[in-house]
Amino acid sequence: MGRFVDWYADRRLPGARTSAIARTRLIDDALLAALQTGIGQVVILGAGFDCRAYRLAPLRAATVFEVDFPATLRAKLSGLRQIVSDLPEHVRFVEIDFNQQELPEVLARAGFDPTRAVVFLWEGVTNYLTADAVDTVLHYVAGCHSGTQLIFSYVDSAVLDGSVRFEGAPRILDDVSRLNEPWTFGLSPNEASAFLCERGLRLQCDLSADEYRKKYFGAASQGMKGYEFYHVAVAQVPEGKGQTPAMYASAQRDGSNA
Repeated sequence: MGRFVDWYADRRLPGARTSAIARTRLIDDALLAALQTGIGQVVILGAGFDCRAYRLAPLRAATVFEVDFPATLRAKLSGLRQIVSDLPEHVRFVEIDFNQQELPEVLARAGFDPTRAVVFLWEGVTNYLTADAVDTVLHYVAGCHSGTQLIFSYVDSAVLDGSVRFEGAPRILDDVSRLNEPWTFGLSPNEASAFLCERGLRLQCDLSADEYRKKYFGAASQGMKGYEFYHVAVAQVPEGKGQTPAMYASAQRDGSNA
């Protein structure tokens, strides 16, 4: 049955399954590497049903902020309570309505310390946002303590404008549109470094699905096709470049990206 499920998934959405497996491992490794530098805070934006805080032992020594819409967090908590008797003390569930609340405000109330570096994890989210929404988050991250890292995923903008034909992409785009969750934001890999630099971040690495499948599946990845438009990138706030959340809020009020 397992082999049949894998076959059907690969046929229905080419590359999605193998990309997700390798992407998960890549992000796990990037997150653990960041923690080894001494970072003790992790903010998972759009946490959904992410379970890293429960399955990666080193995260138990960090404070993990899981940020998402109230309904999503309630659903997750309901499921967690059926699995664990006591919710872990190192995880803080942070409800946010982006239409009415600001990220710095809700994080501050949850005990986030702006004087310390943090790892932001932003997986499977940017492609559903507007360019302005992406900018807002990037500017906030860039305003955090130097050494702060951002691990995020994005889709190649060429998949959205059709300038490059990716295997299986038309079906995926049609599926998300029919679910009323169309992909709205993409980024050109060739421009990613400059894009982040303009927003105060320094690109550390950027791997496509082909590259991270090869990294973890080795020779077997040669037969894996599809999802080549999906990327995982790691960026960092350079030394001396961070600003405090108060400075960020002031810049936003003034209409500045400083």
